Amino acid sequence: MKLWEKKAVPDSRVIEFTSGKDRTTDMCLAEWDIAGSMAHAIMLCEAGLISQDEKRNLLNALHSLFKKWKTGNLTIGEGVEDIHSQIENELVSVLGDTGKKIHTGRSRNDQVLTDIRLFTRKEIDETAKTASRLFYQLLSLSEQYRQVLIPGYTHMQPAMVSSFGLWFGSYAEGIADDILMLSDARTLNNRNPLGSGAGYGSTLPLDRRLTTELLEFEDLLYNSAYAGLNRGKAEFATASAMASLAQTLSRFAMDICMFMTAELRFVDFPDEFVTGSSIMPQKRNPDVFEIIRGKARLIQTLPGQVSALVSGLPSGYNRELQLLKDLIFSGFSELKDCLGITIHMLNHIRITDNVTANPLYNSIFSTEEVNRLVKQGVPFRDAYRMIGEKIGNTSFSPTALSEYTHTGSIGNLCNSEIERIFRSRMLCFVNRSSQDLIDKMISL
Repeated sequence: MKLWEKKAVPDSRVIEFTSGKDRTTDMCLAEWDIAGSMAHAIMLCEAGLISQDEKRNLLNALHSLFKKWKTGNLTIGEGVEDIHSQIENELVSVLGDTGKKIHTGRSRNDQVLTDIRLFTRKEIDETAKTASRLFYQLLSLSEQYRQVLIPGYTHMQPAMVSSFGLWFGSYAEGIADDILMLSDARTLNNRNPLGSGAGYGSTLPLDRRLTTELLEFEDLLYNSAYAGLNRGKAEFATASAMASLAQTLSRFAMDICMFMTAELRFVDFPDEFVTGSSIMPQKRNPDVFEIIRGKARLIQTLPGQVSALVSGLPSGYNRELQLLKDLIFSGFSELKDCLGITIHMLNHIRITDNVTANPLYNSIFSTEEVNRLVKQGVPFRDAYRMIGEKIGNTSFSPTALSEYTHTGSIGNLCNSEIERIFRSRMLCFVNRSSQDLIDKMISL
């Protein structure tokens, strides 16, 4: 029986269609539904709506359900609509009338919103932690290969002198900015909707500040109507942060694919990390990075999908909002997979020395020669013309490379400054698990 079911028996096809993937995606919310229900039970007792004994029985039963979930034995029963219904049904089966009191002062709307925010907070923290591993890996590679020169490209043409140190470091700093967007999304998500009901509050004496404290939200979503209206806005911020990190991964993967071409071969990987062809024996394909590039591009479409789904909806709950779950849940899964495999691949990257010794890249030193003349007092436009003429008549040849000393150049990577920014932005990711919250509440 559905929690909302009355006399009429719902049509099975209607239930199947409207439930969508809820029965599978909702298992991601099970631990958080239990944690949210424990906080709600504690609050109901403090508000005088249930007794101390009823609170203790509910907490113990919910704790047992959490253990059941951890062992993989909590499932959504046949005919049960979602995980929220399953947990309530289990409480009722164990506690009878006491179990029926768990939904006092709570709508499935604010219950689901709370679960999603707790889930999203943890996923953001885990994504940031994995991105942090990639950040420090890139920074380490930047330091390790800071002296190894490569051509820097513009318009897909060799342009100026660069280095592996500058290249790796550029993506590290990119992740530092992605982390800033993740932290902003976390802040937006980390507000408590519990107690807002179906969007219009309750006549019961609910203590919303208490559940905020118990679930370690940073603050409340104060306006009950906005608690529901915010659904879609929080997902959009989260999707945008994921898209930003995915864009960094996509461009990095594209660089790797280009750098691995036979014509360039700036980088390479051992044979066991590349794939081949069923017909061409020479092939060494960067399939991992092509898949990263493709998946990352799909993740970049998430903000548009979220926006398209919620734009133009009236205020209050609308059923298509449930479709947001699969978008965001899948996005986190794909993004963390891409981060993980990138880290794994970079543990085995091979860097080519002496790339710029190839005469093909002589012209990338031309700007350096222009600057050398400028230092000698030649006006820039005259120096530019003089070197351009040498390049045009093929008489140009580079001399020794001068030291790049300005901030952020190949001779002054500023990696310590980039790390300082990154470390300060990582401070907000507390990474509290459902186990942490439940262990704290079971003793109250």
